[in-house]
Amino acid sequence: MPQLTIDQRLRDVQRRLGVRADGILGPKTLSALERMLDSHLGPAPVEANLTVSRGSLDTLVKFEISSFAHYERELSNPIWPGAQSGVTVGIGYDLGHTPAARVERDWRGRIPDADLDRLLTTVGLTGVAARALVPGVADIQVPLAPAREVFFTATLPHHANITRRVYPGIEALPADAQGALLSLVFNRGGSMRNHDRRREMRDLRPLVAAGDLAGIAVQIRSMKRLWDPQVLPGLHRRRDREADLVVGAVRAYSAEELVRV
Repeated sequence: MPQLTIDQRLRDVQRRLGVRADGILGPKTLSALERMLDSHLGPAPVEANLTVSRGSLDTLVKFEISSFAHYERELSNPIWPGAQSGVTVGIGYDLGHTPAARVERDWRGRIPDADLDRLLTTVGLTGVAARALVPGVADIQVPLAPAREVFFTATLPHHANITRRVYPGIEALPADAQGALLSLVFNRGGSMRNHDRRREMRDLRPLVAAGDLAGIAVQIRSMKRLWDPQVLPGLHRRRDREADLVVGAVRAYSAEELVRV
């Protein structure tokens, strides 16, 4: 019998789990595996991740890349999203705000070594310095398959851990609210430094601890003061969508809607 490749084995596992056999270890496959393990072994003794709704995760993806189809058409090369971003690859993977060691761990073996070595030269640089570097790496291709793999298995769990750390008590919030705050931290980071631009990020902490969904939504919308709507309208739409998710978070969720990250 011929030896099956890892991709073929994963597709076979996906078929047995009843999820789409696309060969990508994404959230649906991981959630199906976790449900199967829970049914046989009971829940994991320590809950280390967030539980978000699929809709909130779709919101995050939409504002990062619009859609997976759009990514394949327009975003498979490095870009500079603007403001204080760094050179960004894959699905919202900002090299300007990511340590070189983590970039190595997340991407080595997923894209050609020569391409990764060139991208590593942009690590730590943000704003106009990052914008100046894009032409030198713009020919590098990051296909959708490795981009999705890094996003679901590395980037999202990393930001979920940051979100839970900076907002104690978040795990008690409804799934839509957890996902909205994950989207916020994914976009803005988890810094709580004493600076006016981080005021709302700090003010969210007691509201999250208290489970005050209305107050959380107010603070998220208040952040729109930071960006000119004529220059960065997408950030205004993103904050409004995140706030809307929080306001409507108290509802019934089916098991299929929930994703642990």
